[in-house]
Amino acid sequence: MAKKGKRYRMAAEMVEKGREYPAPEAVSLARISATANFDETIELHLRTGSDPRHADQQVRGVTVLPHGTGKPVRVLVFADGETAAEARQAGADFIGDDELIKRIQDGWVDFDVSIATPDMMPKVGRLGRVLGRRGLMPNPRTGTVVQSEDVPRAIQDAKRGRVEFRMDRTALIHVPIGRASFDEDQLMDNLSAVFDNIVRSRPDGVKGQFIKAAYLSTSMGPSIPLDLSDAAPMKVD
Repeated sequence: MAKKGKRYRMAAEMVEKGREYPAPEAVSLARISATANFDETIELHLRTGSDPRHADQQVRGVTVLPHGTGKPVRVLVFADGETAAEARQAGADFIGDDELIKRIQDGWVDFDVSIATPDMMPKVGRLGRVLGRRGLMPNPRTGTVVQSEDVPRAIQDAKRGRVEFRMDRTALIHVPIGRASFDEDQLMDNLSAVFDNIVRSRPDGVKGQFIKAAYLSTSMGPSIPLDLSDAAPMKVD
């Protein structure tokens, strides 16, 4: 097992073993323990009661963070004609169709979110092998395949701090809620928005407790267990 660095060990000493922290206290502790020489991301990690082997228990969705993610979001839009012009006016960073698709096929993926209209998806579908493994493939379920008239709104949502959550093969969900430089109220607002949206996305097939455990962690720091019995203002089912 790799030896933990001094900075990590000092941060870990701040977390009381065996204790679960109320959300505001966990947020405060995460900010204090983020001592790296860059602005660390703070993430929410959830262990769910879903069974990833069953299609009717998959968890996936999106949340627009009230205070954003703390980093610029580069948005690519697959579009042509009038829709391309509207996307450019709405602030898209990259716009195109055949030429852009060829560029991505050649290995370019220097963007954070891709959006497409339904009529572009037959062409975009050829990029599944490249974009799918990176979580960048446009998908109706995540609001990134939209009608032409909805493209400007989708771009604005992405720029404001749209984050996707998706359960992995071990029934865990990992979602960024901001940066250590955010103030505690901003992080609590973002945390509440993410938590609420995930709880609302509970699949009908899940029996018993949906959220079994929750943790906050920073890019370089230890996990901080959250007390789900005292989760206000978060909402737990």
